[in-house]
Amino acid sequence: MKKFMTIASAILILASCGNNEKEYDATGTFEATETTVSAEQSGTLLRFSVSEGDSLAYGQEVGLVDTTQLWLKIQQMGATKTVYQSQKPDMEKQIAATRQQLAKARQDQQRYKELVADGAAPSKMLDDATSQVQVLQKQLEAQVSTLNIQLSTLNSQQSTIDVQVNQLYDQLRKCHVTTPVKGTVLEKYVEQGEFVAVGKPLFKIADTEQMFIRAYVTSAQLQHIKVGQQVKVFADYGNDQKKEYSGTVSWISSRSEFTPKTILTDDERADLVYALKVAIRNDGYVKIGMYGEVKF
Repeated sequence: MKKFMTIASAILILASCGNNEKEYDATGTFEATETTVSAEQSGTLLRFSVSEGDSLAYGQEVGLVDTTQLWLKIQQMGATKTVYQSQKPDMEKQIAATRQQLAKARQDQQRYKELVADGAAPSKMLDDATSQVQVLQKQLEAQVSTLNIQLSTLNSQQSTIDVQVNQLYDQLRKCHVTTPVKGTVLEKYVEQGEFVAVGKPLFKIADTEQMFIRAYVTSAQLQHIKVGQQVKVFADYGNDQKKEYSGTVSWISSRSEFTPKTILTDDERADLVYALKVAIRNDGYVKIGMYGEVKF
């Protein structure tokens, strides 16, 4: 009987020692990467189909800011471009007369050259014909230069219109509110029909499938931890109800900091700790702000 009591006492002592060992090495809270989507154009929010808790796909259109003024500006720019196009000179038609005069003057010049060579005409007539050819040649060059400058100016103005139209189309595209990431809507800040200005927050979205727990460890623990390490993560639902997940250490702070008041570490006497993140794939049960534990 005495031997039995001794064995029982030993078992109780071992069990007590086992109960004193912590089931975790660090604790923290679950977080997700949050993105605040803001208005990129000013105007009345004609459509806005967002509700808190909605799961949205990447690039999904969820709202529309009034585009009326932008469309009117695009039409105005199109009309202005048409006016510039109609003002472009028909170079060949405008220099046709001068070309014809120049051709006639060269014929006269050649004829007088032959007459002077034969002694049938004075040299002054050839000089006058040569001078006329030179004058008409310079007139033609001046006309071509002027028309080229006019054409270049109109082309530049049309190019400016094209740039302005592209800017308007870019603004038009920004009137369509789309989701920059896949995730769940956490908060909604405006309602359909409200006037929004550029930069006004519309809603907040977070990727709740790829979440992470932010925990803190001491320098003594840090020497056994590295980025990419596989660890166990437990979501704490209270009343000793926990769920285990496979986690990966995705980030370790390069700087120490004083122990946050709300954080428990394996060594509660430590003043300086290092923050780290452990990524997990959420199955829908882990919520932002929920407490969790990490076992390295």
